Amino acid sequence: MFTPETMEPGKGYECTFTVKNIPLDEFGRPGGMLSLADIPIEKIGDYTSIGTIVARDLNKELLEVEDRKTNSLPKTYVVKFADVENINEV
Repeated sequence: MFTPETMEPGKGYECTFTVKNIPLDEFGRPGGMLSLADIPIEKIGDYTSIGTIVARDLNKELLEVEDRKTNSLPKTYVVKFADVENINEV
């Protein structure tokens, strides 16, 4: 397993990530402006998913992750290193 600091440039990685405090629909999916569906926001909460790491900023300790759970257009989220786990090479 890798950490954000030990990932090598040019290789592909996937991870489990959590986006904190976002609007969620009744099914626990990102809602509101983060969704194309016309489903009302049920609550504000944390969204956990699996995604592909697209970019890394070592200075700010942030990762850009493309969500693989979505069935439509891929969504990307910027998350802190602390909110990512299970980083594996693909």
